[in-house]
Amino acid sequence: MIDSAQNRVTNGKKSVLNLISNHILYYPTPSNLNYAWSFGSLVGLVFAIQILTGIFLAMHYTPHVDLAFDSVEHIMTDVKWGYTFRYFHANGASMIFILMYVHIGRNLYYQSYLTRPFLWTTGLIIFLLMMATAFIGYVLPWGQMSFWGATVITSLVTAVPFIGEDIAHWIWGGFSINNATLTRFFSIHYLLPFIITGIIFLHLILLHTEGSSDPLVIQYTNEKITFHPYFTYKDLFAITVILILFCILVFYYPNLLGHSDNFIPANPLVTPAHIVPEWYFTPFYAILRACPDKLGGAIGMLSAIVMLFLLPLYVTISSRLKLILVPFSAVHKIFFWFFVSIFFMLMFLGSNPAADPFIICSKIFTTLYFLYFIIILPIISFLDDFTLEETNNF
Repeated sequence: MIDSAQNRVTNGKKSVLNLISNHILYYPTPSNLNYAWSFGSLVGLVFAIQILTGIFLAMHYTPHVDLAFDSVEHIMTDVKWGYTFRYFHANGASMIFILMYVHIGRNLYYQSYLTRPFLWTTGLIIFLLMMATAFIGYVLPWGQMSFWGATVITSLVTAVPFIGEDIAHWIWGGFSINNATLTRFFSIHYLLPFIITGIIFLHLILLHTEGSSDPLVIQYTNEKITFHPYFTYKDLFAITVILILFCILVFYYPNLLGHSDNFIPANPLVTPAHIVPEWYFTPFYAILRACPDKLGGAIGMLSAIVMLFLLPLYVTISSRLKLILVPFSAVHKIFFWFFVSIFFMLMFLGSNPAADPFIICSKIFTTLYFLYFIIILPIISFLDDFTLEETNNF
């Protein structure tokens, strides 16, 4: 029996080593990948830093409306290296969204969602959960912007007909944001990263099952090389650069991406002159404000993300219309940068006061945002199909 137990342990070790060897060291990878393919692993690295620093901060944080703000100040001033962990955690959220937006942008640019729809969908689920985690985490310091940002966003559910008020009261744990709300948010903020970790593993399993895409968007190619040492060194270089930039942000400009009002304790009786979310939410906040109706704005904000989930449907629609989606065409590249400029304009507009001309411009660019997905992409598909047919006939 001892020998059989030892054999099982030995076989288990071999299985783990084989798994590492097949899916990390000798994983077949397209030979023409560039640094744009490193951003997925960079998101994972910063996310791991967020979990580690978050666990440390949770040891000293007090989720109570009378003590939360002071507990954060206690971490910053009294806990050894507390300010370092807090600044890494606070700026880590911004760093994650910078990397994630680039990662999503790369997939949009090379249209990877056409050949790997399930991988695209799980990535967007991770993105949504990251947004929820970041929003809840922004509330925890219990500063002025934290409190009023939470008030504005959570009150959106009251626009839901019939049951909106009940849902809001359930989220708040009362008739307004109170201590029960903060306690719930802290619990959810601590739990969500571990759920995200599980979905990340699912995302990696799908990646290694379907295989990596490449800049030419060729799904199956014989031009593949092992992941190690070629891409491990490339990723290590990218990790080094990102960590240097991250450290510069933390140690030299730690409050660059924050809001000054959040250094003031939350006061339900004093409304800030300009309520604004974190910068990575401002494009969707601009879409929310573009509609004067609360329910319409909430639907528009959610639809802006739902549009990304619907992109793989272009494969089904094109097959029924007998179109051929030509990935990475010249026309597509031009309109992709047009879409990026729209996104940055919405980011700028969402960070400005809710007044003209910012509201009018928000309506214009919100319309352009949805036109890109509803009209421009289908037209590009049709033009690509027509061009390809003419070329073949020639």
